[in-house]
Amino acid sequence: MTRAVTFRRKRNFFVRHEKHHRFMHSPWAGGVILVAFAVLALILANIPQTAGVYHHLLESHLTVGFDHFRLSKPLEAWINDGLMVIFFFYVGLEIKREIIAGQLSGVRRAALPVAAAIGGMAVPALIYVLINRSGDFLSGWGIPMATDIAFAIGILSLLGNRVPVSLKVFLMALAVVDDLGGILVIAVFYSTDIQVGMLVAAAVVFVFMILLKRLNVYKMRYYLILSIVMWILFLYSGIHATIAGVLIALTIPSTPRFTKRYFSYKTRYYLRSFRRHDREGVQVLSNRKQLEDIEMVRLVATNAISPSQRLEYALHHVVSFFIMPVFALANAGVAISGFGDLRVLLEPLGMGIFLGLVVGKPLGVFLFSRLVVWLKWGELPQGATWAGVFGVSCLAGIGFTMSIFINNLAFADPATVSNGKIAILVASLAAVIVGFVFTRTMVKRKEKPED
Repeated sequence: MTRAVTFRRKRNFFVRHEKHHRFMHSPWAGGVILVAFAVLALILANIPQTAGVYHHLLESHLTVGFDHFRLSKPLEAWINDGLMVIFFFYVGLEIKREIIAGQLSGVRRAALPVAAAIGGMAVPALIYVLINRSGDFLSGWGIPMATDIAFAIGILSLLGNRVPVSLKVFLMALAVVDDLGGILVIAVFYSTDIQVGMLVAAAVVFVFMILLKRLNVYKMRYYLILSIVMWILFLYSGIHATIAGVLIALTIPSTPRFTKRYFSYKTRYYLRSFRRHDREGVQVLSNRKQLEDIEMVRLVATNAISPSQRLEYALHHVVSFFIMPVFALANAGVAISGFGDLRVLLEPLGMGIFLGLVVGKPLGVFLFSRLVVWLKWGELPQGATWAGVFGVSCLAGIGFTMSIFINNLAFADPATVSNGKIAILVASLAAVIVGFVFTRTMVKRKEKPED
């Protein structure tokens, strides 16, 4: 009886663990958590009993440092200038991987997603500028250019295997290029009061980090120390500190210390040694030789993966389930007194953001994709149709994280920032609905003749 109970407990434990593992590694999990925290932020900001506490917490100062050197900033600034550096570092690692060995590694492979991303940035910005060219909100032209990769991939993944894998890869590559474009826009157009001295010092640190990479230095503690110094210098340089995260990612070694051949040879050697040192009735914990063999296998395996790959894998859950949800919690909390606040969509600011994301993004992505294929510079993703590409183009209009981030940089007036956030939230929701429904409908239409 006792054995049966123990077996059931173990089985239930493994079932729960497997479900948790599947959820954490599913492509839509990050989007679900992001939505949950965005909704939580809206609830906290609109309930009278919690709104005051919510805003007071974000405005409360947090000080780090000591007597002669300290950083004192509101909690919201620590999130936007500190935590988001890690997010942009992760994005930088993704961009580098795609360029080295992914969908952007060849000219012909990269042509379609690069062109689609350029169209998806240019057309929304143009629509916004045409609407706001004579107003006070012209500086927000970068807001509708962004695509939230977590949301977009998450929504597309809800359609399961009915959507060709090639379309998901296309959307991923498009979003990566889009992120790169957003980073360049932030660095060039949303930087103010440039401090040349700080920037030169940051450049020296950056060059030194590249030198470490060239010298094949693989110990991450050296990069960590220099990364903190570089972030602080960017913080006071006038260029947004998150750009430091992308530059740091470029300095992380992308080639492993050990080759595949060396890894294969060494692991076989230590596994044979492990079996040779086995003693009947003696646990590994008490077998020093076997412990040493296992440790050597671990070291060889670790060094057979490049530092950039290890960091990207290690940061995936941190970014998806902590940094982005915390950013949403801190930035999506706008007070909406009723449908009257939605009138911002009829004003130039809201109209520019809404039409840029919901109309401009799909048109830009789709038309530039058609142009590249027509010119035979690229080719349609395998197994995909133009209807599927248009559905993905609609999902690219989900701006959310990056759009809110640029919105915070574009405007100084809190009321304008709040109105921009409302427009972003409504536009992103509309892009989710239109993209999901259109893609699902097109999939059904394609399946019917085959039944």
